[in-house]
Amino acid sequence: MSREVEAWIGLGANLDNPQSQVRTALARLAALPVSRLVAASSLYASPPMGPPEQPDFINAVARLRTALAPHELLTALQDLEATAGRVRTGQRWGPRPLDLDLLLWGQRVVADDRLILPHPGIAERAFVLLPMAELAPDLAIPGVGRVEDLLARIDAGDVRALAPES
Repeated sequence: MSREVEAWIGLGANLDNPQSQVRTALARLAALPVSRLVAASSLYASPPMGPPEQPDFINAVARLRTALAPHELLTALQDLEATAGRVRTGQRWGPRPLDLDLLLWGQRVVADDRLILPHPGIAERAFVLLPMAELAPDLAIPGVGRVEDLLARIDAGDVRALAPES
């Protein structure tokens, strides 16, 4: 088995009880082979990036320790999306029951036809940076900067933390 690496996963959902979808996905991330869930952020609500005629998204970020290689982890994430009912139609930024993005895999930089790491757009997405900053404000994103510094450069006013369930 290869050594464990810290991987960061962005979670989002806006269909089929999105809060439940994100919580279930966190439990399923914790059950991935040769992986363990180290931390999960609070849940956040944010307006959709894509067409405005869709519900707000519920977002979170998870930190995993994993021995899965980046492409293996990506495949596992896509399998979890399919289990949650996501059907990939080719439409970008539309409504979906679950969206899992591999944001970071250690300090690895990858750019191929299937995966780009760090995730493109990470520096502009408040719905990713706010939950990341909750867990690791000093985290350095390779070639991009520190989470806290990136968050200070963008407008995060549309993203709101949700009260924890009791």
